[in-house]
Amino acid sequence: MSFRFTARLPLSRHAVDRDHDARAEPELFDRLWADAGTRLLPLWKGKVLLADSDAALGTPRLTLLPAADLADLDASALRVYLGKSLAEDAAEPVGTALVAVPLTDDQAQGLEPDESGWVGLRAIATRLSDRDAGILTEALGILNWHDSHPFCPRCGEATEVRSGGWVRHCPADGSQVFPRTDAAVIVLITDEQDRVLLGSNAMWEANRYSLLAGFVEPGESFEAAVVREVFEESGMRVADPVYRGSQPWPFPASIMVGFTARLADGQTAGGLVPDGTEILDLRWFSRAELTDPDSGITLPGASSIARALLDDWLGQPAGVRGGGDPGQVPQGV
Repeated sequence: MSFRFTARLPLSRHAVDRDHDARAEPELFDRLWADAGTRLLPLWKGKVLLADSDAALGTPRLTLLPAADLADLDASALRVYLGKSLAEDAAEPVGTALVAVPLTDDQAQGLEPDESGWVGLRAIATRLSDRDAGILTEALGILNWHDSHPFCPRCGEATEVRSGGWVRHCPADGSQVFPRTDAAVIVLITDEQDRVLLGSNAMWEANRYSLLAGFVEPGESFEAAVVREVFEESGMRVADPVYRGSQPWPFPASIMVGFTARLADGQTAGGLVPDGTEILDLRWFSRAELTDPDSGITLPGASSIARALLDDWLGQPAGVRGGGDPGQVPQGV
């Protein structure tokens, strides 16, 4: 299959060897901290610092620090081994070990006291290099998982971090908890007039629209989830779901699986029925409307797979403005 579409998704890019085997080393972080070449990715409240822009690439760079710059980091503090850099155009050489480190408020203040200096992934995703987009997406996903899984789901005992930050072990019953990613489908639906169906979420400002999306339920295929979610949110029956690509969406822990679909035989475009809970308004949009900068419509931001699907359908970037992506998942992607 072609990966041309997936390659355009900002958060699907990567240039890191995750180096799975190294996670089993009992003294992994001792070795990494003893290596002057190891670089740390500091994160605070899900945000990072940017270094000076790389003039050659025209892109901002993530601030990566030698371990000595965070000498006050407690040995018991959470650290996650992200892997080894593969980027030949990065400031760090190929093979550089990368470690994500969440900071306390005091540590963050010590690095950058101005809160506006810390930026989120969605604000910079499309401007980062493949490697930096990949490691920041990876770091956010795994750190969000740690935040939500401090205790054993079986007995409630506090868990211990192992395997380079990729496993939580329960000392009471010996069980292991592994990172989870919640799959959600998102679908671009077209009718017989080649219009696209967009919905407006109850939590959004007026005139903001996106593709319909929803989480995959247990025992359900992606394709079945497409058919069910579209009907639940719009009353429309669709057919022929076609997979286009996927993108991790670590807000907090999803992967968006993109599809296109058409209205089912016998299903007309009229009679749209918003569910009234998540979706308050539904509309069919023509290509002309979505390329008109004066339409007053706000579409998903450039970091989202929704925007990539729309731009791909249009054959060009949409002319209307893109909004900041809300944190609510999967709506707004």
